[in-house]
Formats: sequence, structure tokens, C-alpha cells
Amino acid sequence: MRAFIFPGQGSQAVGMGAALAEASATARDVFAEVDEALGQNLFRLMRDGPDDELKLTENAQPAIMAHSLAVFRALTKDGGVGLEKSAAFVAGHSLGEYSALCAAGAFALATTTKLLKLRGQAMQQAVPVGQGGMAALLGVDLALAQKIADAAAQGEVCTVANDNDPSQVVISGTKAAIDRAIAMAKDMGAKRAVPLPVSAPFHCPLMQPAAEAMRDALSYVVVEQPLVPLVANVTAEPVSDPDTIRNLLVEQVTGMVRWRESIANLGDLGVEEFVELGGKVLGSMVKRILPDARVTSVITIDDIEALAKEIA
Repeated sequence: MRAFIFPGQGSQAVGMGAALAEASATARDVFAEVDEALGQNLFRLMRDGPDDELKLTENAQPAIMAHSLAVFRALTKDGGVGLEKSAAFVAGHSLGEYSALCAAGAFALATTTKLLKLRGQAMQQAVPVGQGGMAALLGVDLALAQKIADAAAQGEVCTVANDNDPSQVVISGTKAAIDRAIAMAKDMGAKRAVPLPVSAPFHCPLMQPAAEAMRDALSYVVVEQPLVPLVANVTAEPVSDPDTIRNLLVEQVTGMVRWRESIANLGDLGVEEFVELGGKVLGSMVKRILPDARVTSVITIDDIEALAKEIA
């Protein structure tokens, strides 16, 4: 059994999608549709940079989705790979959940693009730059990460944002609290604490204004039942009901990304193969959660052709 998984923020890089666009008219069509939906030449920014502009949350989120969907559509349209026949589930890390839902037919591409642009803007506006932060705690499990976050909070927000795998947990909150967590992490048992180069503290209560913005935006859009179930970030369980998906996407803005549990649960459901579309960040996490799983990263036209041949 196979699951298609979609990367989140941090997997953007200048040059992303350029070679694929040259090789595939289907990919070019995806990038053009995203540009049209935004009224912005996002693909030129993806291809040529500058890097600091691409990293901006409001650009990075739709860019990563566009890249994943270009890969996915090249695989399905050019490679003749049907989603329902080739994958039993989809999942995505944070913004990757929108990519997964678009791939599974729950959202139209233009709708997904506009939602992610808004999501990025709302997340950035929720907390002024410099007032929030995030850090990766390495060599810790969820329980220890939560203990470190609680000790560092001291009346401020500091909580687990991403439970990525058995040895990597990301915390999020006010900059002062995150700085305290970094300072005390090693003494409390962490191997290392690394501040993350992000412009806002994602997946924590400070994002509540962004959650309200997404609640409003999602109330106006059509959510179809996905072709295959989504394993949702905030529950780590499969979901197909459109109204439930809508509510979970709102909760996801402030809630913890339960990636470790999501992958473990997919393993329990019988998934043995994970295909990451448009990135190579999630695969290493999957291997740390399910060492026996088969992981394939699909980015280039050669990757797409090889997978299409294998699945066919």
C-alpha cells in the first residue's frame, strides 16, 4: 500500500521547478495557473529568486504547493498514474496538507493558491517580525520537548509546534521563551537546540489571528470529498468529510503538526511505501519513524518517469 506525501515550508529553493517546466508542458500549465490565480509572476521568483523574497511566507507557501502539484500532475497526466489506483492515502506537512488536498481533488488549484497566499500573509501579520521564534530540538521525544517548552515558557507562549519524528521536535512561541528553551535544552537532555530561520512562530497560540482569517476564508470556498482520505496534521487520523476537513485546516494554524503519529498510523493502516512529491525533507523523517518503509522522492522528470514506469 502506498501514500503520497507533500512537503511543507523550508523546502523552497531558488531554481525550484525550472528544469521540470522545461521538460513538461503539464508542469508549465500548473505554474501558469498559479501565476494567474495570484496575479503575480511567482514562477519567475521560484526560478530566478531572489532567495530572500522567495523565503517570505506569503511566497514560499504557494510556491512549494505549486512545485508539488506540478510534479503530481506531470506524474498523473503525463505518466498516466491515477491517484486512486496508486495511493490509498495522502498527507502533507503543514502547508503541504493543502497540496495533498488539491492533489486529491478536494480543492481546485486556483483556490488552493489563493488560500495559501492568504494563509502566509495572515501568519506573518499575526506576530510582528522579531517577536516570535521557533527552534528544532534534536535528540528529544515529544514528552521531553514538552517539558523543555513548559520550563522555558515562564508565563509566555512556548509549545510544541511539530512532532516530526522520534528524534526531532520543533517548538514555537515568543522569541524570549524560545531563546530560554535553546539555552536550557542541552542541560535538560536534548542533544542540540537549533533556532529556525522563520519569520513567524507557526503552529502555536500566537497564530490565533491567522486561524480566524483562515476560518473566514475557508467558509467561502468549496471543499469536495477527496478521492482518497487525508491523514490530517492535527488528529493524525484519516478524514474524508469536507466539513471536517475545513474545521481541521482552521485548527491546524495554531495546532501541533502530529507528523510522527500520522506516519506511524499510516504504517498501522498497511502503508509500506511513501512517495514525497516535490521535496526530499519528509522522507528522512519517515525512515526514522518507520525504518522498514520504502521512501521515494519525486522531483525531476527522470524521477517522475521512473515512478510512472514502476507503478504502471
